[in-house]
Amino acid sequence: MRITSHPAVLVLAAVLAGRASSAQPAGTKGLTAVTGIKVGHHTLTERPTGCTVILTEAGAVAGVDVRGGAPGTRETDLLDPVNMVQKVHAIVLAGGSAFGLDAAGGVMRYLEEKGVGFDAFVAKVPIVPAAILFDLGVGNPKIRPTAECGYSAAQAATDGPVAEGSVGAGAGATVGKTGGPARSMKAGIGSAAIALPSGLVVAALVAVNAVGDIIDPATGRVVAGVRNADGKGFADARVLVRSGALGRRDPDFDRKKPGAEATPRPGENTTIGVIATNAVLTKVEATKVAQMAHDGYARAISPVHTPGDGDTIFALATGTLAGEGNAGLVGALAAEVMADAIVRAATQATGLPGIPAARDLQR
Repeated sequence: MRITSHPAVLVLAAVLAGRASSAQPAGTKGLTAVTGIKVGHHTLTERPTGCTVILTEAGAVAGVDVRGGAPGTRETDLLDPVNMVQKVHAIVLAGGSAFGLDAAGGVMRYLEEKGVGFDAFVAKVPIVPAAILFDLGVGNPKIRPTAECGYSAAQAATDGPVAEGSVGAGAGATVGKTGGPARSMKAGIGSAAIALPSGLVVAALVAVNAVGDIIDPATGRVVAGVRNADGKGFADARVLVRSGALGRRDPDFDRKKPGAEATPRPGENTTIGVIATNAVLTKVEATKVAQMAHDGYARAISPVHTPGDGDTIFALATGTLAGEGNAGLVGALAAEVMADAIVRAATQATGLPGIPAARDLQR
């Protein structure tokens, strides 16, 4: 691990100075503001559900950090800094619970056809970690992403602006489930990026399927979350937590009384995301960036990292920016852009029958 010459205080000062004066939005591209990153979605509109593929065909150093209590992942052990493989060629985010992990097989096939992968002498083996979210409660649970969906998403991947909202892995995503599914709201895919005058770019993409509410860190206000009983406003999960109501089961639910609600069960939630940067980072540093990016989850989702969430963040470093990277600065910016992307996942989503989006409540 390289040790940066910048003390933590100077790192924080650089971030604050960048946000206050010199930092510039990286256009409207989102994750693809980082050179060498492509993003593609495949959406199964008949349910809906889908998958989102992040391609790094030239290879990118990667790390991961899993904080939720009900994760569904593939190849995360490989990203441990003590393990051999140094770079990945794609990341897959998918709906469909554990069934959705099949999508990664299609991405592997796509990359193998292009000759992209880890050189194992007798074959090129594409390295494709993945994470899933639980959206089987939205629509027909028999419809879920397959290997063909992953292949199609990889084919569709471009370095253009990232499509956001109810697409890909976010097609069936919902939030605000502390009051039961009947009071939840729609969320989806969000992406954001920030570029410094130095040329450093840090970007985020996230599929938001949280049990908690989405909070705008800039205002402290709920953007999307558990609704009041009349469905027209927000109950505010932070208030429910302080009152002790979080996780309390409606006693009428067991008696099958109409309108009674069950609390969310483990595995029915999860926010999964990717941080990308053009900085030069080691696997150790990329792992630390993934850890720091979870601060963005905590700023924009309440509650988060619960026993029923599978919250996971991957970090990618393409290394196209010359010079030694500053992991502390990248990590601090990663938390900022991840929070921004989470808010966008809520504000860009489109509602479903009985599951309104933020834009529906603003009318």
